[in-house]
Amino acid sequence: MDSFVAIELAKAAMILVLTIVGPMLITSLVVGVVIGLFQALTQVQEMTLTFVPKLMAIGLVMLLCLPMIGTALSNFMGLITDHIVRG
Repeated sequence: MDSFVAIELAKAAMILVLTIVGPMLITSLVVGVVIGLFQALTQVQEMTLTFVPKLMAIGLVMLLCLPMIGTALSNFMGLITDHIVRG
């Protein structure tokens, strides 16, 4: 394996990680901003108010994104096995 192939595989791995965790991070960001705005408006400073809705929203997004995650991981594994077979 030459350096070009290694760099391409590293690039593909980074894109894979962003593809997998991106929707959950964006969901966490949006839910956090909405809850923070709600807390600022009502002056309710409860820690569980931020934790529980984020956890539920991320869980829901993860369940909805499971087919996309599986496809992305399968495609990456196919790319890796092609490079292993080629030597």
